[in-house]
Amino acid sequence: MPGSANETILILGGTREAAELARELVATHPGARIITSLAGRTREPAPLAGEVRTGGFGGVEGLADYIRANGVTRLIDATHPFARRISLNAVEAARRTGVALDIRTRKPWAREPGDDWIEVDTLEAARDAIPPRARVLLALGSQHIGLFASRADVHFVVRMIDPPEAAIDLPDHALVLGRPGDSAAVETMLLVAHSITHIVCRNSGGPAAYAKIEAARQLCLPVIMVARG
Repeated sequence: MPGSANETILILGGTREAAELARELVATHPGARIITSLAGRTREPAPLAGEVRTGGFGGVEGLADYIRANGVTRLIDATHPFARRISLNAVEAARRTGVALDIRTRKPWAREPGDDWIEVDTLEAARDAIPPRARVLLALGSQHIGLFASRADVHFVVRMIDPPEAAIDLPDHALVLGRPGDSAAVETMLLVAHSITHIVCRNSGGPAAYAKIEAARQLCLPVIMVARG
């Protein structure tokens, strides 16, 4: 149904699903104001339909103030499943302002026949589960990499979209710049080229990062999978 011209929808984004939702809402809600909020971790994000704001809100009260100041009538949480703080803030800000909250959380990946998953609850447990002399694709956000610095006995391959602003705090590593491959074939080439023996990742769900899981299955590689809390 077309939206009201007085409607202002704020999408807490940063995911492929959020980008698709923004495009859909701009197309189906002519005259409505569609705003996508990004955390700002990616320097050059892909173009988005509608308006875009970048950066944090300053906690619950900051988000609530933004909602009031911009006349937001609907709040949609389409953030990464592990972005727990902003999701909690969204719930509280919606309660304080009385704005409708729509939560769009991806379903986690499910283990399939052929998957070799070592499921852990924390990043610390993932670090400790890596065997000595492993060659690991570290498929995590840049803010989590330093946690693995104590594993000097492991070679890490770190993939980032943007070049790091500071030196990577890992004793033995290689840096790969670029987005995750969009097919198992592309990810397989990366894993083989770097002689990867293990993957460490979080169970973020969704299709955007699943190709590496498919590639690991085909190559019979163990995946150390951090579950959602």
